[in-house]
Amino acid sequence: MCAAILGMVVAAGAGAQGLKATTGGLSGATARAAIAQSNEPVTTDFIVAVVNNEPITNQEVRSRMRLVADQMARTGAPVPSREQLREQVLESVILEKAQLQLAKELNIRVDAAALDEAERTIARQNQLTVSQMHDRLKADGLDVTAFRDNLRKQIQLQRLRERELEARVKVTEPDIERFLQQKQDNPGSDLQIHLAQVLIAVPENVEPQKLAALMGKAQMVAEKARTGADFGALAREYSDAPDRAAGGSLGLRAADRLPVLFVNATRSHSAGGVAGPVRSPAGFHVLKVIDKRIAGMPEPVVTQTRARHILLRTTASLSEQDAVARLAEMRRRIAAGQADFAALAREVSQDSSAADGGNLGWVAPGVFVPEFEDVMNNLQPMELSAPVVSRFGVHLIQVLERRQVEMTAREQREQLRMLVREQKLDEAYQKWLEDIRMRAYVEMREPPQ
Repeated sequence: MCAAILGMVVAAGAGAQGLKATTGGLSGATARAAIAQSNEPVTTDFIVAVVNNEPITNQEVRSRMRLVADQMARTGAPVPSREQLREQVLESVILEKAQLQLAKELNIRVDAAALDEAERTIARQNQLTVSQMHDRLKADGLDVTAFRDNLRKQIQLQRLRERELEARVKVTEPDIERFLQQKQDNPGSDLQIHLAQVLIAVPENVEPQKLAALMGKAQMVAEKARTGADFGALAREYSDAPDRAAGGSLGLRAADRLPVLFVNATRSHSAGGVAGPVRSPAGFHVLKVIDKRIAGMPEPVVTQTRARHILLRTTASLSEQDAVARLAEMRRRIAAGQADFAALAREVSQDSSAADGGNLGWVAPGVFVPEFEDVMNNLQPMELSAPVVSRFGVHLIQVLERRQVEMTAREQREQLRMLVREQKLDEAYQKWLEDIRMRAYVEMREPPQ
């Protein structure tokens, strides 16, 4: 649990500075061995680098190495060799120091209220109270003051990035058009295709007359598919492939995970198109494009959810634990048919939706905070959640129904604008880091041990 808690802070800091796993790195038990090595006692500390007159100590690097390696091992990511990890961590600490110095120059501060709220958010995401989170940290021998100090630094870094970069990045209509053109001209590994096939198998050393008959059968299937026959039914009736029971569906796959023959045959076809017959060593294939998309592009159809909730806000007189207990009892009564959800929402919910029985209306993905939406998305229609803690309080959620809705051209365009903005922000951030690193005076001393 503490690894998860610390991982949220590490990911916001060291991970964002360019730390990365490398091919052939460590994982599993080997990663834990690397962590253990970084835990070896050091009798004396010493300065390994100086950033604009501010020292970085060996202990500082070792401590960060331990957290980063632990986070990588916990998530299953391959950990670099000890030497690579030490080099990457030192560089990340140098960048962090330079950024924090700039934040100080720009008078970017984090007050106690903001720090407390950040702590509450991390605790909620780990299904803990702040007090319980502190107890877990202490039980693992970790200093709460040091944890809060590190969290304060990460908030400062985030505010610095927002101040320095948000205003710089503008997305124009030509930017969106260029993004679209690049995706269309060079889909590469981003291209995903959902194909279905009918395979007419051809035995080895088949006689010409038999081959012609099989070819004719494949052409007949292709003609039926092109004139509107149910492709799944055709596959179940005629296909010799193992996927015939699934209507010939190969599922949605990256283009580079499909046979080149299939990709080339369907290159000019959009969804609904039929290609073939095409010949492979296995026989003749008739292919139907079920879907074709480019990863990262907006989906033309989204799943909307209509849900309702009861919200209890925590106060000095209502603790989070008490709010959870109250909503758990309400859930029991509703499930037993002893109370009505809408009536309880109108009576006790502390949200603006209370007057409408807690009804939140139809919403698209991304509208609610993650801790609420993640639970909602996993509920079946009419299912009740357990009490859910979010940054707004404690909720009892019920999904009423779901529907598929085609996005308007304007909505798709807005999603494209957000994708382009994220891409430009990432590029600007990397360049900004390079500029900060170049402007910083860094003196390397004794290598970290």
